[in-house]
Amino acid sequence: MGKKFFLAALVMSAVFVLVAAPAFADGNKHVHEAIAHAEEAVKHGGMGHADAVVGHAQEALSHAEMAQKDVKNSHLDEGVGELKEAIAHGNQGHAEVATKHAKSAVMHLKEVH
Repeated sequence: MGKKFFLAALVMSAVFVLVAAPAFADGNKHVHEAIAHAEEAVKHGGMGHADAVVGHAQEALSHAEMAQKDVKNSHLDEGVGELKEAIAHGNQGHAEVATKHAKSAVMHLKEVH
């Protein structure tokens, strides 16, 4: 009886790890920080502050790139690309275009699982 219980507990633990593993990216602190800064970039971009878009997008990019070391996800990769575009356009003073890229980054980053 003890062996059956132990084996059942072991199997259930393994199943939990396999099912829950993709969700661990949701708990990645760098993904959450990247989202928070990208949302700030969007907020400031809506006010026409291209320089603030750049600052927050750079911080978001830093966190997103750190997250890439732990999480392999195509949405994370797309988010990084969008943040780079937001920075490039923000540096040119194009707040509206930078904001569109920052919004897209937020969308992708929120899909990281």
